[in-house]
Amino acid sequence: MSGGVAPGRPRVALIHATRLAMGPIAAALARGWPEADPFDILDEALQAERARHAAGAPALVARFVDLSGKARARGAAAILYTCSAFGPEIEAARRAVPLPTLKPNEAMVDDAVAAGPRVALLATFEPSLAPMRAELLEAAAARGRTLEVETRFVAGAMSALERGDGDAHDAAIAAAAEGLRADALLLAQFSMARARERVAAVWAGPVLTSPDSAVRALRAAVVSLY
Repeated sequence: MSGGVAPGRPRVALIHATRLAMGPIAAALARGWPEADPFDILDEALQAERARHAAGAPALVARFVDLSGKARARGAAAILYTCSAFGPEIEAARRAVPLPTLKPNEAMVDDAVAAGPRVALLATFEPSLAPMRAELLEAAAARGRTLEVETRFVAGAMSALERGDGDAHDAAIAAAAEGLRADALLLAQFSMARARERVAAVWAGPVLTSPDSAVRALRAAVVSLY
């Protein structure tokens, strides 16, 4: 197999809280790691559960450990979660299930810290903003750097995408990006990656998206095992 990837097609579990993330990560895998054999696990109740439980609540942690266990039982060589609102729960699942497991934005966070010291973060699912900001600040501190993070919630964009109006979704994100002053702009959710070109047309700096960064990191994690 090309690129040093293990023989065969390594199975990769993609665990989603919304089906809106499925298209962007499938496209990123096709671009960046076509040798992988991905499969999806979708639990659409997770977003409602996030609203009911604090970060790291035992009920949610157990839910994520169970999801990772199911991925391992189906032969996954690695796991990628695609919803950015569940950092503590994913970390707990990673400790409990011994497979390479990535939070959706880990690789993008690394890119953002390198691009700093000022970054802007846009999200269409508001609960993603606080854990994502915390991830950015923690990653910067671990590298001995300071990071200024400006956050914006793009109201209405996700509901537009859910009703099939991708153009309105992309336009709302691009409008939110205008006027931002930062060294890099991050689109917090996988579902936002489709708006990258629209955003780049109105914002001159680097536009970072989760799916492509995640695929590069996941591939490297699997390759390192062989």
